[in-house]
Amino acid sequence: MGTRIGIFGGSFDPIHVGHLLLAELCCESLQLDHVRFLVANVSPFKTDKQPASNQDRIEMVRLAIGGNPKFEIDTREIDRGGVSYTVDSVQSLSAELPGSELFLLMGADALVDIGKWRDPVELFRRVTPSVISRGGV
Repeated sequence: MGTRIGIFGGSFDPIHVGHLLLAELCCESLQLDHVRFLVANVSPFKTDKQPASNQDRIEMVRLAIGGNPKFEIDTREIDRGGVSYTVDSVQSLSAELPGSELFLLMGADALVDIGKWRDPVELFRRVTPSVISRGGV
């Protein structure tokens, strides 16, 4: 069996205890080897908002996850620039980590809107969705 990796994407503006709790719960229940916090450059659903700077959001995530050796930051979406689409990042991760099993960590509120995401069929071919009840959803 290959490495089990959780992918947790978001703008993290700011990262908060709810994000960390979701990641920790998924890490334990899915027996993940690590969780990658994938910091979005520009969320396709938040193009009208001006987030904190990329460097500030990266630093917030770095500080928040620093105490957990299973958590790591992934800046590929910021490095790539433009609008961030999870499917693009998952394709990149799949190529980079052959043989790994990828799990997409998400709140149930995000799953409700999955039809609006770019190429959800391709996305779910490459990852196992791992959905946590959130916000009454």
